[in-house]
Amino acid sequence: MTVIEYAPAPESRALVRLEASYGLFVGGEFVAASGPSFATINPATEEVLAQVSEASAAGVDAAVKAARTAYTRVWSKLSGTDRGKYLFRIARLLQERAREFAVLETLDNGKPITQSRDVDIPLAAAHFFYHAGWADKLAYAVPPGPGGSTPAPLGVVGGIIPWNFPLLMLAWKVAPALAAGNTIVLKPAETTPLTALLFAQVCQEAELPPGVVNIVTGAGATGAALVAHPGVDKIAFTGSTAVGKQIARALAGTRTSATLELGGKGANIVFDDAPLDEAIEGIVGGIFFNQGHVCCAGSRLLVQESIADEVERRLKRRLATLRVGDPLDKNTDVGAINSRTQLDTIAGLAHVGEAEGAHRWDTGCALPEQGFWFRPTVFTGVTQTHRIAQEEIFGPVLSVLTFRTPAEAVAKANNTPYGLAAGIWTEKGSRLLWLADQLKAGVVWGNTYNQFDPTSPFGGVKESGYGREGGRHGLAAYLQGEGH
Repeated sequence: MTVIEYAPAPESRALVRLEASYGLFVGGEFVAASGPSFATINPATEEVLAQVSEASAAGVDAAVKAARTAYTRVWSKLSGTDRGKYLFRIARLLQERAREFAVLETLDNGKPITQSRDVDIPLAAAHFFYHAGWADKLAYAVPPGPGGSTPAPLGVVGGIIPWNFPLLMLAWKVAPALAAGNTIVLKPAETTPLTALLFAQVCQEAELPPGVVNIVTGAGATGAALVAHPGVDKIAFTGSTAVGKQIARALAGTRTSATLELGGKGANIVFDDAPLDEAIEGIVGGIFFNQGHVCCAGSRLLVQESIADEVERRLKRRLATLRVGDPLDKNTDVGAINSRTQLDTIAGLAHVGEAEGAHRWDTGCALPEQGFWFRPTVFTGVTQTHRIAQEEIFGPVLSVLTFRTPAEAVAKANNTPYGLAAGIWTEKGSRLLWLADQLKAGVVWGNTYNQFDPTSPFGGVKESGYGREGGRHGLAAYLQGEGH
């Protein structure tokens, strides 16, 4: 087939002004940390973007105290209408500075600029707009308390977010926390802290009361200090199942509540009556969007046996058109892997897949000499016992399995410790609804995949965590009452 060549169309880096170093954001101001700093790098080039402070336990303590003071003296005393005004202001500022945020997200994360520009930043702003509308309607979010009292906030929230959708995950935590009347201490991932620190500037520009939002940067020790802090009333965590289990153990027996959105091994199920052109696009978007750095990625493709060969042929033809390279180029489909550590994990599990007998195929495209890169890869001949069919790879690697009957599809889809998301492709509405009811997954998409909206709750079951984010259900988890 003919592959169309595109002239480079890079987005300008001049939109972003980086500081040489960044402190912690505590009490409405950037402050120096007492501990060491660490470098955050561009995964596409390995260049150092900035030095970022690593918050010690003392830094976390200062942030929690600032959040508590702001909650007690200011934020909890404001009406829902007034809180909503601040959220609306933040949402508008995110829209006004959208290109700046998109470029910075791509520089720090490695994802294609088109995804930062068209998905991450607009959705982040949408979450603030949506929750701004809830701020004066909390009585409708959860049932009233004793004597008909209005639902109350929890107090201080500790938010810990991953590196795959840095600003969007920030919005998932900050927007509902503030709408519900809480204050927050947020810890971004150590490899992608820069858009969170730029968001701190947005909080200043919006004249958000000091201490309502605090940002502490660092690695696992910083997150552990936040989880262990007795002044935190709720932990909202998105990340790996292994760390989620550690948090659950640390909070067991304490008064601190938690929502945990963890790993996944989503099944994308294609029946023989599916619209194949649309299904191929859904498969590609389900696993190769954001380099496969998606907890709900459709990393397991379950195809009805009678069309398996045709789907494989069409899929490989489509993957051959994907462009891997400079994330700032608007023609790029697949960007850089976020870190050397994650690249090693992906490569190691791909090697295991080959060693266990699965057939490996990739696009064979040229890769840049600098940075962290992995070609879109498909494994066929995969069985349920293969590690690549059971473990979360969190990269652009698809495992293909086959099935004959709907019952077999359900059995294979549910044969995983995870339960975050799944997709179903069929023209029969009755089959789709029956299958969705049988699948043990928190989110099931029908004839689409990876569609998100602030009004729709998202979350998993089994080892994919508990609690929901987004929608009324997600907001309720930030309020005392039945959502607590």
